[in-house]
Amino acid sequence: MVLKNEQDLVLMRPACQLAQTVLDEVCSFVQPGVTTRQIDEYAAGRIRGYGAKSAFLGYRKYPCHLCLSVNEQVVHGLATDNRLKFGDIISLDVGVVYNGFIGDTARTVAVGGCSVEAQRLMDVTEQSLYLGIAQAIPGKRVVDISRAVQRHVEGNGFSVVREFVGHGVGRSMHEEPQVPNFDDGKRSPKLVPGMTIAIEPMVNAGSRDVRILKDGWTVVTKDGQLSAHFEHTVLVTESEPEILTCGTKKPSTSKP
Repeated sequence: MVLKNEQDLVLMRPACQLAQTVLDEVCSFVQPGVTTRQIDEYAAGRIRGYGAKSAFLGYRKYPCHLCLSVNEQVVHGLATDNRLKFGDIISLDVGVVYNGFIGDTARTVAVGGCSVEAQRLMDVTEQSLYLGIAQAIPGKRVVDISRAVQRHVEGNGFSVVREFVGHGVGRSMHEEPQVPNFDDGKRSPKLVPGMTIAIEPMVNAGSRDVRILKDGWTVVTKDGQLSAHFEHTVLVTESEPEILTCGTKKPSTSKP
């Protein structure tokens, strides 16, 4: 587990703000008729424009600048020439490297509009993220985050993906600890000031079961039902959690 000091956070906060700004811009770009390849290319241009790099491109040979997961795709979807249709939902996961640190954030949005049930899935998933974040305070444990997410998701009739979880993040994409969205029954680490963690509920409308497509990356629901994904990078402080990917201001393009 790598704790961040104030000097680290001076560098990491702008990276996280930048990730959220790019995510906001990419979400605004989404509309019926665009391809996920066009979205990926747009994101690449925005990331470069801020003097940053994609944290995903080339990571374990991942071929895209962000993860684009449509409808029943859960995470790690690839850019293709398939065009989005009105009523689709798409999960957009943005990771950037800036100042030597990584900002990681994700959101699921409707393409033009969506069904009532799809909107409810997205709402419950986002709500579960913030309920999990509220537990990220000193003295609690990672499992308190996990239980808050799981309780809200399952209490609303949806299911939590087990195979993919949140994680610590900083100079590396994946640091300790892992942050499951469910109580895995294991002893979990205490939350202490200086921890920076990516909390990211992945929620299915139907069964929790998933499979990976032949491309080796795209994770889909086994039953073909919709999935949603929301994520923030969060700092554990001496008191209330700080959402580093809050996107409250446009990041500076100059190095601190």
